[in-house]
Amino acid sequence: MEYVLRTEGLTKTYSKVNVVDKVSLTVKQGEIYGFVGKNGAGKTTFMRTVLGLTKASGGSFSFFDGQEPRKAMKRIGSLIEAPALYRNLSAKDNLELYSIMLGADKGRIPELLKLAGLSDTGKKTVARFSLGMKQRLGIAMALVGDPDLLMLDEPINGLDPMGIVEMRELLLHLKESGKTIFISSHILGELEKTATCYGIISSGRLVEEITSDELRKLCVEKTVIKTSDPEKAGEIARKLLKTDKVAIENGSLYVVGEISNIGELTNEMFKAGIIVSGISSETDSAEEYFLKKMEEG
Repeated sequence: MEYVLRTEGLTKTYSKVNVVDKVSLTVKQGEIYGFVGKNGAGKTTFMRTVLGLTKASGGSFSFFDGQEPRKAMKRIGSLIEAPALYRNLSAKDNLELYSIMLGADKGRIPELLKLAGLSDTGKKTVARFSLGMKQRLGIAMALVGDPDLLMLDEPINGLDPMGIVEMRELLLHLKESGKTIFISSHILGELEKTATCYGIISSGRLVEEITSDELRKLCVEKTVIKTSDPEKAGEIARKLLKTDKVAIENGSLYVVGEISNIGELTNEMFKAGIIVSGISSETDSAEEYFLKKMEEG
């Protein structure tokens, strides 16, 4: 399969404003695709549009290598905004009712409860569930039809630390079981722990698509050396360390990666009459990278 979801110039306009503005992206099978953007960037509107909950104003989208839309939709499970749950029913009863509505196999309910970590809730009603439990039940309901693609809108928003960990473990388990997951979030640090690739959206426009491997290469550790002569210090660093990954920014010398022979390097600088006034390390975080891209957008 070439792709699970593809959009080309997808646009959604409200009151003459492009809330989704010519977005073209591709989600491949088996990925956890992190859709990254600030609140109001257009994430939810994009997801509602491709799921047919609102009509596109322009462009196109397709699922599963262009499969017929009705068949494709049967292979998609979604959780958009707050899950629609019956508060006076238990988790099991909610899943049974939803299974009947979809004509799905009710025999999978014990498996779904276990998967969502809700096996021990018994007859406890949803009204007494924590937010994290409700979110996990919402995902279990999205899995009732055993979909190939799961689309989740801000599933970790508002969760406590334990709830976030549980959600992360659930998402990784689903990926291992062969599901493709499209997940939107503005909680960048947490998304970094699960996503295999990202689409960064700002003011309705897709700023960049980048894989997790590409992101890791960009977010590397740097050694920062403050000296009396950064230009000359840079020449010494290039020669001694045998690297061209040396730059001068704001009067400081930046060397990509950890320097194992830092003592030898500073000694060579001292011999050249260069005063070293400070040495530290910095690491560009994924969150900083995302925020910078969002501002550019």
